[in-house]
Order: sequence, then C-alpha cells, then structure tokens
Amino acid sequence: MTTELLFLPMGVALGAVTQRVTGVGFALVAAPLLVLVAGPFDGVILANLLSLVVCVVVLARTWRDVDWGRGLLLVVPALLAIPVGAYVARTVPGPVLLLVIGSIVLVALALVQLSARARILHGTAGAVTAGAASGFMNVTAGVGGPAIVLYAVSTRWEHRRFVATFQLYAALVNTASLLSKGRPHLGASAILLSLGALAVGLAAGELVSRRVPAEQARRLVVLLAMAGALATVVKGLLAL
Repeated sequence: MTTELLFLPMGVALGAVTQRVTGVGFALVAAPLLVLVAGPFDGVILANLLSLVVCVVVLARTWRDVDWGRGLLLVVPALLAIPVGAYVARTVPGPVLLLVIGSIVLVALALVQLSARARILHGTAGAVTAGAASGFMNVTAGVGGPAIVLYAVSTRWEHRRFVATFQLYAALVNTASLLSKGRPHLGASAILLSLGALAVGLAAGELVSRRVPAEQARRLVVLLAMAGALATVVKGLLAL
C-alpha cells in the first residue's frame, strides 16, 4: 500500500506535467511506474485510461491544429494491430510481460534518442508501419508514442500540428485499447488517487510549460522513463 501511495501518484503527476510541457510523453513516464505498482496487465490498462483523459484535455485546447488526414492514416493500422497486442497481453505470463514492457520502453527511448538521424519512416508505408507498431506497443506496454514521434521526425512534421494530431490519435487508440482489454482490477481508491494526481500534474504542467524549455523537459522525460523501465525489467527478472 505504501508503494502504491508513493509511486502511483508520482508517476501519474510527472507524466501529466510532461504531456502538458512537451505534448507527448505521459505514458513513457507514467506507464513503467504504474506497471511496478499495479502489475503488467492492470498497470497498462490504467496507463491507457489516464492517457485517454490527458489527451482529451490537451485536444480540447489544440483541436484547431489537427491534421485529420494524417491522423486517420496512422489510426487505422494502429486499430488493426491492437487485437494482436491484447492477445499477447492476456496470454504472456506476468514476469515475462514485465520484461517485455520494460524492454519495449527502453528500445522506444533509444529510437526517440536516435530519431534525429533515423529518418526511416516516409510516406504512406511509413505511416502504416508507425501506426501498427504504436498500436501494438500501446496495448501491450502502454507506450504508443515513440513510434509516432519517429514518424514525425522522419517526415519533418510541423511540431504544432504534430502535437494536436497526436492527441486525437492517442485518444482513439487508447479507447480501442481499453475496449479490447476491459477495466483495470483496481480498487476505487487507486483510481481516484490516480485521477487526483492527474489533475495536479496538468495544473503544474500549465505553470511549468511557461518556464521550462522544451528541450530540457525532453531530457527529463528520457531520464525518468529510463529509470522506470529499468526498474520494471529488474522486477520481471526477480519474479522469474
């Protein structure tokens, strides 16, 4: 219970601040900590649920900049990949899933770090690849953003349009992920604690976004997410 009271609100609040400051990154920061607290299945469901709330809030402020055509081009392959990822999430043993989730986040972080030189996703084929990879990763690990970020960098997508479109994309993909897996088996107190931390994080992010440069915020995202992902891998190894 002590772990839940500490890491659950901390992960959610930090993720919300990150999302508000950079436009992406809630799941990268929050998902590893949520998995540590709630387990690989319920933790990812909770990450999907909270990500959905965050995206809807940010989308309400940015919807005028949404690139609807490109957003739908990413959403369709993501939705097709989600049932496969949901099956994997249901059938793979817990310790193995912890290792998979932690490893996926680490690989995703490496891709984002290298994305300035890895302009590999172009045109329709690149969008389909990014969407499918993102959908699978979202439902299994709760982190669908890195694949879309890699596509955005590869195509030199204007940041303002990317941030707005990503909120629409992530809202639809998280909704589909939740429908494919159901509600988390968590107590009402844990969910209410998470929602409260989410509200605090979004409010804090509003203030932080006026003071912290985006590049500095991005570095912090990577450090926090890497720490959470490594802890998840260690937990999976110990459970084995």
